[in-house]
Amino acid sequence: MLNIIILAIVAYGFYYIFTSYSKYESYSKKAFQNFSVSYDSLKNSELGLFVALVAKVAKADGKVDALEAQLVGIMFDDISAVFPEPAKTKDILKKIFNEEKDRSDNIEKVAHTLAHAIKRNKAQQQQFMGFLIQLAFVDGEVSSSEEEILQTIAGALEFDPNAYHTIFDQFEKMMQNVQPKATLEDAYRVLGVHAEDDMKVIKKAYRKLVREYHPDIIASQGKGEKYMEEATAKTQEINQAYEMIKESRND
Repeated sequence: MLNIIILAIVAYGFYYIFTSYSKYESYSKKAFQNFSVSYDSLKNSELGLFVALVAKVAKADGKVDALEAQLVGIMFDDISAVFPEPAKTKDILKKIFNEEKDRSDNIEKVAHTLAHAIKRNKAQQQQFMGFLIQLAFVDGEVSSSEEEILQTIAGALEFDPNAYHTIFDQFEKMMQNVQPKATLEDAYRVLGVHAEDDMKVIKKAYRKLVREYHPDIIASQGKGEKYMEEATAKTQEINQAYEMIKESRND
């Protein structure tokens, strides 16, 4: 049942990266209003470099599964919204992701370039590493290949080992505390659907709720811990409900 909390962990991570610091305003339309959107400019920007590292962690186990792809897509939506030409930006981010997910020979180089781009800013280091660590937990546990990539990235960023383990333990505890939904009736109620609805209707309702309760990495800047906890708990509930219904239909 560990796959039922994928969405909750990722949603928490999106929030964690971009809202840990209430005055964090680097990613705004104003900040990027004069940015010239091109493949080269985006690939060499700090967000483009970050997307490259996300791709490497996501593919560390050999594949990017459907839910990972969906959630990374939400991240693309949020990032591209602050750039001029959002549609063009999103297409380029996808291209960067797809190119970098199949490369393992340049992880340290990309991470060093990112470290230089953010000038080893401690706050941004923690934001980026927080997401990468939580992404590694998507399938329920961190594999040796994922851990190796995370350690390589953390080393290149000169990230504090104590901070690394604090974030790691935080996500581990979250996973241990997840409780599944009690009944199918509860699951249908959470998604606002009925037992007689087909899976197309249920999937549509699920995706709508995902978007509604997913903490937007830009709009959520400045919100407090209470928001993070409530958004994470609600997302856990939504994903649990959907997985329970899917499993019942496959029996």
